[in-house]
Amino acid sequence: MSWLQGQTALITGGGSGLGRALVERFLTEGARVAVLEKSAEKVAQLATDFAGEVLGVVGDVRSLADNQRAVVATVERFGALDCFIGNAAVWDHGASLLSIPDSRIEAAFDELFAINVRGYLLGAKAAAAALLASQGSIIFTLSNSAFYSGGGGPLYTASKHAGVGLVRQLAYELAPKVRVNAVAPSGMASDLRGPGALGQQDMAIMDSRSPEAIRAILPLQDFPSPADFTGSYVLLASRQNNRTLTGVMINADCGLGIRGIRHVAGGLDL
Repeated sequence: MSWLQGQTALITGGGSGLGRALVERFLTEGARVAVLEKSAEKVAQLATDFAGEVLGVVGDVRSLADNQRAVVATVERFGALDCFIGNAAVWDHGASLLSIPDSRIEAAFDELFAINVRGYLLGAKAAAAALLASQGSIIFTLSNSAFYSGGGGPLYTASKHAGVGLVRQLAYELAPKVRVNAVAPSGMASDLRGPGALGQQDMAIMDSRSPEAIRAILPLQDFPSPADFTGSYVLLASRQNNRTLTGVMINADCGLGIRGIRHVAGGLDL
């Protein structure tokens, strides 16, 4: 039997990149899948590609009403909700504190945090009652930037650190009925865009970083695809294989953590 047979998952940002890979993997594992996606075109493509197997809802994760609408539609279609995956996000393309114009920093902060943090909080709020009823789980997509500096600029890095706190607090509040965990992937080829407030809305992550550059910093010396990260989500969502993990963040960083403390030339020798 597949690990998610008979379960229902709602995935935000499921129209492309990691979200799309999660849709495909969860279907393979026997789950029924719904997607909350901002792009109507991507929702239409999901309907075409999966012949009606996937329920697509057009909406914005920054809206509680849109999150609630997606949960209601999921439960009406499939009868229950077993797993909510907060995945929709934006990346700041490594914009440093000094490089962000004074005129844009407030709007950029508000936009990025509204998607990366508020979107997860509102999704969890909308899904909580259904997940309590099913004794299901929540999984958030974090990043290696939740643990290390240099994976983005201060806006993105701070948002992913905030996600760590959200996982821990919700795991505390929703125990014992709902497990709350996260997966923190390393760099990958995805459609992850930047905030419009920085003029990055049409820039994908690979527009500013090459596969070679990402591979070079990873001890495993591999450039992973979005599909390579989906197994961790399956494990966390599976009732039969995860009875014990909550408040856990799987740091799927391709070995970044084993680098140790890097000596900075010109720094103080302590």
